[in-house]
Amino acid sequence: MSPSTVRVGVLGVGLMGTDHAERLAARVAGATLAAVADPDHARAHELADRLGVRAHEDPLDLVADDAVDAVVVASPGFVHEEQVLACLAAGKPVLCEKPLTMDDASSLRLVEAEAALGRRLVTVGFMRRFDPEYAQVRSLLAAGDRGRLLVLHNVHRNRSVPNADFRSEMIVRDSLVHEVDSSRFLFDDEIVEVTVLAPAPTSHAAQGVLDPQVALFRMAGGGLVTNEVFVNSQVGYEVRFEAVAERGSLTAGLHSTALLGTSTAGGEGAWGGVVPADYRTRFARAYDLEVQAWVDGIRSGTGAVGASAWDGYAATAVSTAGMASLASGAPVAVTLAERPALYASAADPVAVP
Repeated sequence: MSPSTVRVGVLGVGLMGTDHAERLAARVAGATLAAVADPDHARAHELADRLGVRAHEDPLDLVADDAVDAVVVASPGFVHEEQVLACLAAGKPVLCEKPLTMDDASSLRLVEAEAALGRRLVTVGFMRRFDPEYAQVRSLLAAGDRGRLLVLHNVHRNRSVPNADFRSEMIVRDSLVHEVDSSRFLFDDEIVEVTVLAPAPTSHAAQGVLDPQVALFRMAGGGLVTNEVFVNSQVGYEVRFEAVAERGSLTAGLHSTALLGTSTAGGEGAWGGVVPADYRTRFARAYDLEVQAWVDGIRSGTGAVGASAWDGYAATAVSTAGMASLASGAPVAVTLAERPALYASAADPVAVP
């Protein structure tokens, strides 16, 4: 029987985990925050005390806790496989922040483990699928009135990187991965080849870091995707795209990013509005809708929504190929395992909010 109120535990209470914990504690209907866990025990206890919940020192103890119905995994990617497998073994729905795991082999193991259960318990946190503009464009393209999607142009810029250890390959694995998933989502198709190139780097990048980067995706159905990722733009968090179809184009993201001439010369990145400072501001609504839809699916018993474990595996496989292309400068083919029947579509659509 599905719970009337979903008791959620959060693994990892860094920026994203804390954001989710606060969301569950205050803004998600039908859910309550039950517990948190983090290797930084002091940080976990501080958040737990502030929000009035329990703090576990061992994340697997949180997963096993009978007072926890579902789990948000916001821990570092290298522990995701163990933690998601524990959730699957316990039969608990899990919302896992990207990346699903750090490499395609371990991501595939999670796909196989979930497929063996015969039901979806894993949602991967590609929140752009729940952004109202992304979801609306996906719906309009799926309706077919504009014909086939031919070319997608993505722009993804950050003001700066979170720390000095953010290297060139992390731009692919941790930033471009969002364009990987949103491209699969909008095309409803798999990426079969990736090329990642870099111009002369910005003077704001750390020594040896290739930033910005430009990536080209070839889709299985013949579509093309261009991607600019620039993680030290010095302006703000800009994410937008233009989808070019046979009969017209669709653009999203202009309402919250700079249109022309963004610069820090005046002290702030602006065009008459405000360029968001980071992803939590730009996609705040998407995160709220994603977690609410996840909780609603658990309560209703209809199952997982949004990006699946297969989507997480495919994104990891493309990112792995992208890192190889960045190193060589040559196109790299993406080879995926056979998709289990549990995952019907390359990019399961979500309802337009």
